[in-house]
Amino acid sequence: MIKNNIEENYINDIKTNQSKVNNDLELPKIWIKCSNCKKIMYYMTVDNNDKVCPYCNNHLRLTAEERIDMVLDNGSFEEFCEDIPNINYLDFEGYSQKIDRLQNKLNTSEAVITGRGSINNKKIIICIMQSQFMMGSMGAVVGERIMRAIEYAIEEKLPLIIFTASGGARMQEGMVSLMQMAKISGGLSRLSKSGQLYITVITDPTTGGVTASFAMQGDIILSEPNALIGFAGKRVIKQTLRKDLPEGFQTAEFVLEHGFIDRIVHRKELKDILSKILTMHGR
Repeated sequence: MIKNNIEENYINDIKTNQSKVNNDLELPKIWIKCSNCKKIMYYMTVDNNDKVCPYCNNHLRLTAEERIDMVLDNGSFEEFCEDIPNINYLDFEGYSQKIDRLQNKLNTSEAVITGRGSINNKKIIICIMQSQFMMGSMGAVVGERIMRAIEYAIEEKLPLIIFTASGGARMQEGMVSLMQMAKISGGLSRLSKSGQLYITVITDPTTGGVTASFAMQGDIILSEPNALIGFAGKRVIKQTLRKDLPEGFQTAEFVLEHGFIDRIVHRKELKDILSKILTMHGR
């Protein structure tokens, strides 16, 4: 009751001063604004709801650490390949400094975290991309971490789960970034021939080269509700085709309707659904 009163009073104070309400509104850290319905919520309300907006069911973006806590058994995660160094292959101005700043600010080394873990005591290899680090863009380190995770899955005869969240290839690395698409796809082919299960869980947003490669290559492809799934942006597609596009054509719901993914799963059900899939496909 006290929490609700605090939240309501805070929102009422904002409504009485509309000049302060805009897209650039800086809220205290105890408040979160939904990226979809724009409602302002007490952060504990959102945290206790698995980072899902209670008003519009929008699945807010998670960090890799939050995803690990939510999906894996407590204490089961063991990270590997975290020490692969970033290289500025093209001597792109300011790139190395940007990587350093993000690593210090976010306390994470790259746009994907890889490791071993378990879901309801079923062992897996897992890769979790995070949009907070350079929009989850895929560079050489991201590609190498995922590739090594594939190799571990083959060697240890374990299922592989990849949570995707990416803006696509990392432009600061040019062709080196684009090469990761073919490298990972080749690794997944070997994984398939070894008989190991590969599950992808698409989260918002998943676009570009990640969508064009490993995000859509899973034996089973799941997605969170309303996730953005696409290759090029809406404006680029519209300008290329020179025609109007279907409403919501890059949402998970549209992609499911057209048969490109297998199921949309609410975040609260995801661990149980993954556990059931692993049980069904276990040896």
